Amino acid sequence: MRRASRHGVALRVNVGVGVDDFRKAEHPLSFSLHLTESLSLGPGEYHPMAATLAPNTDRFAVPDSGYATPAAEAAEPVKEHVVQQEKSEVPNVYRDTYGNEFMLPSFTMKQIYAAIPAHCFERPLWKSASYVARDALQTLAAFYAASHIQYIPNFWVRCAAWQVYAFVQGLTWFGIWILAHECGHGAFHANQKVCDAFGWVLHSFVGMPYNSWKWSHNKHHKATGNIDRDTAFNPRVLPPAKKVRAENEPTEEEEAEHAALHEDHHEEGLFSETPIYTLYSLVLQQLFGLPLYLANNATGQPYDRSFPLRVSHYNPWTPIYGPNNPRFWAVVCSDLGLGLMGLGLWYASKFVGWSGVALYWFVPYLWVNHWLVIITYLQHTDPTLPHYRNKAWTFERGATATIDREFGFIGRRLFHCIIETHVLHHLVSRIPHYHAEEATEAIKGVMGRSYRYDPRGMWGSLFRVARWCQAVPAEGDVVFYKNANGLNYDDSYKAKVQ
Repeated sequence: MRRASRHGVALRVNVGVGVDDFRKAEHPLSFSLHLTESLSLGPGEYHPMAATLAPNTDRFAVPDSGYATPAAEAAEPVKEHVVQQEKSEVPNVYRDTYGNEFMLPSFTMKQIYAAIPAHCFERPLWKSASYVARDALQTLAAFYAASHIQYIPNFWVRCAAWQVYAFVQGLTWFGIWILAHECGHGAFHANQKVCDAFGWVLHSFVGMPYNSWKWSHNKHHKATGNIDRDTAFNPRVLPPAKKVRAENEPTEEEEAEHAALHEDHHEEGLFSETPIYTLYSLVLQQLFGLPLYLANNATGQPYDRSFPLRVSHYNPWTPIYGPNNPRFWAVVCSDLGLGLMGLGLWYASKFVGWSGVALYWFVPYLWVNHWLVIITYLQHTDPTLPHYRNKAWTFERGATATIDREFGFIGRRLFHCIIETHVLHHLVSRIPHYHAEEATEAIKGVMGRSYRYDPRGMWGSLFRVARWCQAVPAEGDVVFYKNANGLNYDDSYKAKVQ
């Protein structure tokens, strides 16, 4: 690979063959957090409260991470990508929200592809389809069990039984959602038409517009962590710092301007520090996050919203996919799938009534919405994760602005490892879930401290992240989250001590 010059050159990257000598980071860490938490870290491991990464001095070509032919697959011919990049003249060392040192990643995609065993790229149809069959059987079994709930004589026991059904069915259906998501990435089978057929059916069943999501999600993968271009979970930006005079004293006009700018923000910031506000925000996010994103591109880029649903995933004329929407008919096809699913629910209402449709399908759908929002939120939001502006962003940096977490049996079996192997997924999205754990282990040595994994529970992480990851500074090319008052973890702790 040719390095970029100061004035920018065309980078030509051959990925998937050969590997440069790479020394694995072996730097065990142990630390204690306020005398309440201590960990011992081994080679290649990472804890979010102790980050030591490898430096980076170059920008690299962006490989395909979406739905077209990938940069390379171990068992397929090598493909080249030529991307015009300018060298990033930004510092290498930063401080994350916890105050720990953060250094930009230094690995290359060539090293990533070379580290992954060739068989991890294999995705035979029979094996992928077997997981569809498994989840379909689980769905039918839950339907059958739920059909007997009406015969339970006690009202409260019936209510409890319906809640158990909805929870279990929601787990299965989110697994179905994950399989359809793999179809969109081409990780289900080598033939993309086969992937699209399965994905369209599966996503329509759980109320997701397959093609619409697929293409906006593709843009997310190609700009992950880029504040200026990412399509989901873009952080709120804090108001810019107030202007000061040369003598470091603000003028009266500047004081008035600053007060007006920060009045509402200050009140919200004070309230947002309270646990009840955090809980309130999380409830709204978990209930309405997905519908608002699909209907109005919530947390996405600020497109023109001159009329309702202009930036909706259901709108074939949406600007989300670029000028004149080259995905027009793909969006129409997605809407058709949802329309057919709606007809199916209408037909089912003839037998079980609309209350039955709500119990059998809609309440489990709310669980799917919940799992999708919490999981994607925690995959891309953490006090240790940076966000980049255009000047500093590269594909490798963006792909590693994600974190793997642990969700036990549910995550590894019912959710097809989407929580535990998400970092790999952003680097090489065509690896199927049943090879993802092996591939993740293979790339840890290459990534070193750039690989992030948090073994703590999902629920505690959700509350902690919601309190500390509320906004990013208005200035800087590499920025980390702060709370709504512009404080990071270290600032707040010092204030409490003092």
